[in-house]
Formats: sequence, C-alpha cells, structure tokens
Amino acid sequence: MIEIDLEAENKAIAKEYKELLRISYQTLSEDDKKLIRKAFDVAVDAHKDQRRKSGEAYIFHPIAVAKIVASEIGLGATSIAAALMHDVVEDTDITVEDIEKMFNPKIARIVDGLTKMAKVKTDQEISMQAENFRKMLLTLNDDVRVILIKIADRLHNMQTMESMVDYKQAKIASETLYIYAPLAHRLGLYNIKTQLEDLGLKYTEPTVYNDIVSKMKESKEEQQAYIKSIADVLKQSLDEEGIEYTMKGRPKSVYSIRRKMLAQGVTFDEVYDKFALRIIYKSENHHDEKFLAWKIYSIVTDHYRPSPSRLRDWISSPKSTGYEALHITVMGPKGRWVEIQVRSERMDEIAEKGYAAHYKYKQGASEENSLDVWLNQLKEALENSETNAVDFVEDFKLNLYAKEIYVFTPKGEIKSLPKGATTLDFAFSIHSEIGVKTRGTRVNGKLVPLNHVLNSGDQVEIITSANQKPTAHWLEYVTTARAKNKIKNVLNESTKKIAEDGKEILTRKLRHLKVTLNEQTVNELVNFFKLQTSLDLFYRAGLGTIDNQQLKDFAAQKSNTLVNFFKKTIKRSPNASEHIHRDEISKNYDLLVFGAEQDRLEYKLSSCCNPIPGDEVFGFVTINEGIKVHRKDCPNAISMQSNFAYRIIQAKWIDSSQEEFKATLKITGMDTLGLTNELTKVISNQMNVNIQSISLSGEAGLFNGQVTVIVPNNVILKKLMDNIKKIDGVDKVSRVNNN
Repeated sequence: MIEIDLEAENKAIAKEYKELLRISYQTLSEDDKKLIRKAFDVAVDAHKDQRRKSGEAYIFHPIAVAKIVASEIGLGATSIAAALMHDVVEDTDITVEDIEKMFNPKIARIVDGLTKMAKVKTDQEISMQAENFRKMLLTLNDDVRVILIKIADRLHNMQTMESMVDYKQAKIASETLYIYAPLAHRLGLYNIKTQLEDLGLKYTEPTVYNDIVSKMKESKEEQQAYIKSIADVLKQSLDEEGIEYTMKGRPKSVYSIRRKMLAQGVTFDEVYDKFALRIIYKSENHHDEKFLAWKIYSIVTDHYRPSPSRLRDWISSPKSTGYEALHITVMGPKGRWVEIQVRSERMDEIAEKGYAAHYKYKQGASEENSLDVWLNQLKEALENSETNAVDFVEDFKLNLYAKEIYVFTPKGEIKSLPKGATTLDFAFSIHSEIGVKTRGTRVNGKLVPLNHVLNSGDQVEIITSANQKPTAHWLEYVTTARAKNKIKNVLNESTKKIAEDGKEILTRKLRHLKVTLNEQTVNELVNFFKLQTSLDLFYRAGLGTIDNQQLKDFAAQKSNTLVNFFKKTIKRSPNASEHIHRDEISKNYDLLVFGAEQDRLEYKLSSCCNPIPGDEVFGFVTINEGIKVHRKDCPNAISMQSNFAYRIIQAKWIDSSQEEFKATLKITGMDTLGLTNELTKVISNQMNVNIQSISLSGEAGLFNGQVTVIVPNNVILKKLMDNIKKIDGVDKVSRVNNN
C-alpha cells in the first residue's frame, strides 16, 4: 500500500489554492475572495475521503477545474466557486438546497446544472452521449456558465487520463472530439479547443499522434530558425515605423496537421505551414487599432509576396465567435508558404479567452450581460428540442463547427452563416416568418433556386408572398438547424389543418351512410384502413385518398353484427391484438429510407436486434457488409454511437403512401381568352398539388398544353383531371406516360 504523506499533501493543496487566486483573469474583490474561500472549504471537507484513480486526493481535480475557469476561460468568482463545488452534490451528502443556503441561488443553480449533466441513465434507447449532450445544451437556458465549467472539467479529465483503461480512454476521447472541442470552438475558446483536439487525437489514434509529435520535435529547430529569419526582417521595418509589438512563432496543433494530412492526402513533410508567426501590437484606442493592422499588413507584404486568395480579414467582419485578426499567407524564403497572424493585444485576449475578454473591454458591461449575448448565439439551435437526440446533436454540430461565410442584405448589412448555407437558410436567419413566406431568392441581382449555395460576399434578396407555404422538399434545401426546425413545425401544423378539414368531410360522408363519427367509429376506421392513429385517418380524408366506395364497404361491414362480435372476441386476446398492431405498422410503414435526403439505399437488417418495419432504427456503415440497420434500443447501439459516430446514418420507416409523385397531363381544346389563367387557378386551388412545369401553345384557334404536377396519389390526380375537364374550352385531358 502506498504511504501518503498527509502533511505534504495539505501543503500542496494550500499552494494550489493560492495559485488559483493569483492566476485569476478577473480582478477579485475581498468579497470575491471570501466567497471562493468558503467554496474551497466546502469542497475540501466534502471530498476529504476521496481519491482519484492515480491515488492523489480528489480535491486536486475541482481546484484544477477552477483554475482553468479562472485563468483560461477567464470567468469571475461565481463561476470559480461553482467549479470548486461541481462534484460535491453528486459525490457526497450535500444537496443543492444546502448550497443555496450556504451561498446563493445562482451558484446553486450552476452546481445543479453540472450535477444533472453527470447523472445519465444507461438504459435509454438512444446514444447515451447524444442524450447527455442534449441535456447539457438544454441547461443553457439556465446558465451558460454550466457549459463553460463542464468544458473545463472535460479538459482536466483529458489531461489526467493516463491511469485509465484503454477502452475508457478511447470512449472519452472520441466523445471529446465529437462534442466538446466543437463547442469550445463555437464559444471562442481557441486555446482550450486546441488542447481538447490534440488530447482527443492522443487517445483515439495514439500511433499517429506520437508520430506527428516526434516529427515536430525533430523539425522544431529548423522551423524556429526559419521563422526567426522572417521575424528578423520584419522587426527592422516595424521598429523603424515605431510600432510597439511582440512577435512569437507558434507551431500548428498536432490535430490541425493531422487534419491537413488527411484532407490533402499528404505526408507530414509535405504540410508546409506547420508554423505561424503572430504579431501582437499595442494600440491605445479603437480608431488606431484597425489602421495599425493594415499598416503592419503593408510592411509584411513589402517584404514577402502574399497569396491573395488566402487573406483572411476578420478585423472588418469578426467571426460570430468574436474572433478578430488579420491572417496573411505569404511566400517566404525557400519557396515556402508561411501564415502571419496580425492582432492587437485586445484581439489576442479575445482569441484566447472568448467572451470573458469582451466585457473586460466593454465599459460598464457585466459578466452577466456578456454571457447573455453569448447565450443567444447558441440558443438558436435549441429552439426545437423535440427531435431525437442523435439528430439533434448532428444538426447542432453542423452549426458549431461550420466554417463561416459572410453575406450582405440588400441594404448592405452583413450576416454570418455556416459554410454550405443556402438562400433559404438566409431567409430563415433573418426571421422565421420571412423564411416560411419565401417565394424566390435573388443573389447579386440574379434569380436563383431556393437551394442555391451561398458564397462569402454575395448580396442576397428574399422575395416573399403571403400565400407561400413550405413543402416537405424544403427540408432538402436547407442546412441550418433553425431553418429545419421551423419548416418541420409548419409542416406539422399544415398536416393538422388538413386533418381538421378531413374530420368534417368524414363526419358528413358517414352521416349519409347512417353512421355517427364517435370515438368507437374512429378506432374501427383506423383498424379498417390499417392506419396507426386518428390523425392519419383524418389527414387521408382531408387529402381525398379515402373514397366513397371504401366508406360504403366500411358501413356495410359495421352493420354486420357477427363480424362485430368476432372483432370484440379477437380484441380480448392480448397476443392477437399485439399481432394485429404489428401487422398494421408493417403495412403502414413499409419503406426504409436513409439520411436527410431520405435516400433509398441497399441495406441488411442486423441479426443482433432484428428490427421490423415501424421500429425506431438507424443505419451503421460496416466495413465489409454495407449498411446494417439496427434498432435504436439495440444492446450494441450505445457503443456504436459513442465510438463510431461518424459511421452512423439516420434511417426511418416511412409510409410509402405519403410519398409525392410526378405526373404529366396533356390538355387540348379551343384557345379561348383567359384559358391559361383559369387552368393554373384550378390546379393551384386543388389541395396538395404543385405545378412543376407547364408549356402551352395555341395555333389557329386550337390549344395544346402539357402540365407536370406533383401529387400524393392517383385519387387526387383523377380529381384534378375531372376539374380541368370542367373548364370552358377544354376538350380532352389525358395522362402522358413518361419515357
């Protein structure tokens, strides 16, 4: 057994505590110090009997987390106190109520948020980590500091994972790369993001990581000499201009070198800009700050030729994370590209600390207010949290890690959007109500489709119409979570509206057949049409896919008392009713589709959980056997989701009767005035019919037309054809077979 020198340990704890106060980014008042001391005492007492896997006293962990919160994230006393006590409620008898009494409701709420995040049930249907992440993000509604402390907690865990078993290291590291690094990136904590990524790589691909690290050590001296040769040239000119600055060479992170090697298919030696040179200049006021940046740019480009396509000006339009800097890639000696970053001291602090530095530079702004600004930027992706956790995480991640583009409104205001965003995404980013009414979009004055992908510098104009409504296809036209969520909500509302009309139609039709529409009749109709819910029934009635003959058959069957008797008998047997339910589902949800585009792909049903139509499922891309489909509550789901998140594709059973189909109609008749107008009016008024293309021609009093429409089924198509025949002047309407 290891002998523990308690006296030495207590001295080390006291030293760590003093260090914590010393390195705090915020200036701590006497009251702040008292608050932190009290939290420290509570934590020391609560964890006094606990030790970590490595054998050291547990209290070293909360102190280390508090140090990251205080100096690297740069938060104040409230957050430091909450960080010291972040494991107290979970590990000891102290409750959240106790903390509220001892401290204040704010600290209690943050500790409560951190505790809730740690308690995750392991028996849930979907990926534990995705669900955990979703819970974590929903605590944002209470206080963004919960997430910041959670990131600090994760960073310290990653720094001290040496004594853990391999599989745990790999799981925690992949979760870090999957969730925490993108989150730190989005919050502007670049230092922490870099550390999380490098440590993530160290435990997920140790060989690759060690290989890059050793190669970086080998080339370090040569790289430093190279950077120094450039720095010396620039120093002379900067000094002559009387600019105050510091200059430092900065190696690129291991993770970013690895990413470059993969993206460009090159070896370590072929990655050129493994080092960057950073020039951090002093600026007394905001007006000079921009001027000096461009002055330094001109000095750099006097000596070295820049690559025009690789100039990044985040001073004129900062990133949405608040990052400001000028990045210039220049051709250095020996024909090598070198990145030179130009920032003021203020910009440098914001790049290191994120928003904590923002309010330091905003006079009179409090930590509370600045954190609110930050919070609002993240809340967008949380607007609708009804989707399942895995989809939710995928959508959210897109918004976290996406590179940004900057586009202009017609009035010249600048908006930032994730790279890959479309004109329809832009419409929703201005306002949800503008999004849903979008009829068309212009980019740089030209009319473009709604799914046109935007580039930085585009000027975008949205054309709206009060009658416009989103269709299911819009989900394929957008990439941002905000737009997707709003479109889904509107589509659900329109389904309900059609269902309400359907209920009235059904009531009227059944009354003619001497049948009253009550709860029992609805259940019998749902069974009769092999549907799942009353909403499905009313929706189909509203669409017109339930015809009069089917209702007559139902009424005839209903009046047969013997059939009724048998139905009741069957229902009494639990096994039989379960069997019927399964049968209904499989008849109703009969088509399996994959991904956001709902593609039909080759797949196999996995034998470990035997999914059947209607089950909640996901696709897993195997190495040798293509796509395997698993149930979401499959015993292997959690490990697959956590360790191979990148191989998972969304999958779901859909009702093939709800698909949309294309049909082309040929129309002939007499060419009368206003016929075209009448024709488009009839088609547009028909529920759930969209015109895809239309070509009309008239010659010597004869009219020929071809119209392609999108319809859910042939019942509606027949109805449409009947209505077109009624138009004055139309002679024939026939369906054309597409070759």
